[in-house]
Amino acid sequence: MDSALEIELRARRLQEPMNAVIDLGTSPVQKYYEDTTVFITGGYGFLGKALVEKLFRACKIKKIYLLMRSKKGKTIQERLEEVLQDPVSVNFHNTFTKNFDMHELVFIYTNVFELVREKQPRFAERIVPVSGDVAEPRLGLSDKDWNTLTKEVDIIFHMAATVRFDEPLKVAAKINVGGTLRAVELAKNCTKLKQFIHVSTAYTHATRERVGKEVKEQFYPCPMSPDLFMEVVDTLDERRLNGITPGLIKGWPNTYTFTKALAEHVVRDAGADLPVCVVKPPIVLHALYEPHPGWMEKSCLGGPIGISVGVGLGVVHVFFVDVENKLATVPLEYVNNAIIGAAWDSTERQKEGNKEVPLYIIANEEGLVKWKDYSKCLSEVCDPAGVPSPVSLWYCYLLETKNIFVYHLLSWLLHYIPAYIMDGVCAVIGKRPKGIPL
Repeated sequence: MDSALEIELRARRLQEPMNAVIDLGTSPVQKYYEDTTVFITGGYGFLGKALVEKLFRACKIKKIYLLMRSKKGKTIQERLEEVLQDPVSVNFHNTFTKNFDMHELVFIYTNVFELVREKQPRFAERIVPVSGDVAEPRLGLSDKDWNTLTKEVDIIFHMAATVRFDEPLKVAAKINVGGTLRAVELAKNCTKLKQFIHVSTAYTHATRERVGKEVKEQFYPCPMSPDLFMEVVDTLDERRLNGITPGLIKGWPNTYTFTKALAEHVVRDAGADLPVCVVKPPIVLHALYEPHPGWMEKSCLGGPIGISVGVGLGVVHVFFVDVENKLATVPLEYVNNAIIGAAWDSTERQKEGNKEVPLYIIANEEGLVKWKDYSKCLSEVCDPAGVPSPVSLWYCYLLETKNIFVYHLLSWLLHYIPAYIMDGVCAVIGKRPKGIPL
């Protein structure tokens, strides 16, 4: 049997007992979502696609509205069709076993909605795209769509965000902070709202002053008033704002975590009038079992996944890292299961009179993995006795160093020089350059 298929079938068999429980449809969480109408921002991203798939596959959802915007000349309906049909590459490596076993790195192709389509062939008819943009007033919604959503929506998942660490502050602010303000505004107008779930990040308060310290599952003081911050952002032009960015974000390492920290307080303040909660995942990895073993997409090719894929393809050979550093990672479905469960749990708490805004961090000390342990997994990929990827470009190995000079030297020797040679050969034979783009 093909090694890739064998790995997937083995993983799917492990998931069969859970699928049987899901099919019963008797859990309190499934009952909570029964016949509900859901609105999702960011529903066409990595997390969003898998969330939509799990909601339809595990719960009797009435309808899901997806906020989408036209892009590259394509209508929102055309973009939705792409999301529903586009196959994505799958990278499977079993990094989550207790002993960090990893023996194969293989690639297969599948679609995130394949399983739910088998059980509910017409599920896509219950996905309704609505034209909008989180960076625009009232989410860029037309009056008709705004009125429809405020009358029909029971649950809102606000997942839309820019996750680029080097995003200009004005852009990050409009999407991450302004978008949250607008999503909360919509929630306040929803007549049937059961819960507003804001998806943030575990690193919102991982500031420089907290390096080496524990970040607790609590709200920390807001760096500044979100309303005042947005007033500054709207008043200053981008050049002046970029000039004062280091002073504004202070101890935060980048504009992403800073703006997400502000967005959390937008939601916390809204908790006085609305049923809200905040979910904070760490680094999200590929799927462990569902929707498919190892499922991911191109947007995931950063951090641990990017290194794993790069090593398995024989593209990455040098990495700048302190091997004693710890990684807070979690598989895709763990995050989405927590997001789905958080809505139910938060509602139950609020029924009991708990007025604190629930905050769920999907990480703990026991789940941290040292890079040297993760590296052991990568060494299994490099083992000639293993099953190399059929699309590997070169011999697989990885050298790690925390010396910046050594890193740059080895990068030139093992990355850039071979890449230039490859591109030179491509130029001679009339092929498109492949080395340097990698």
